[in-house]
Amino acid sequence: MLLIYNRPGFVEELTEAERGELFGEVDAIMKELTESGELIGGQALADPSTTRTVRQRDGLPAVTDGPFLESKEVFAGYIAVDCESLERATEIAARWPDVRFGGAMEVRAIMHDSGAEM
Repeated sequence: MLLIYNRPGFVEELTEAERGELFGEVDAIMKELTESGELIGGQALADPSTTRTVRQRDGLPAVTDGPFLESKEVFAGYIAVDCESLERATEIAARWPDVRFGGAMEVRAIMHDSGAEM
């Protein structure tokens, strides 16, 4: 699983040409992964302002608006890939354009029913 983190609002800070380049790079990577059979799926997430976070406080659920942690980036989406190696998944993550704009990609194995990944 490639977890995409980026700075809220960074896309709006880009020029139209920069946005076109960014989305063009994403489209190219997605096309490559589709053609190679590595793409399992993925999805962008809605704006963090629509988020709710549930934690436990004093033994009861406490619901707050947003993912408002002390962080400069938010979880923005994910891509599930089926790669031959961790190195290949890392290579794909390193090419993701959001990283150049202050974002990050977390590469993480999806746990299968056997739980052997632990």
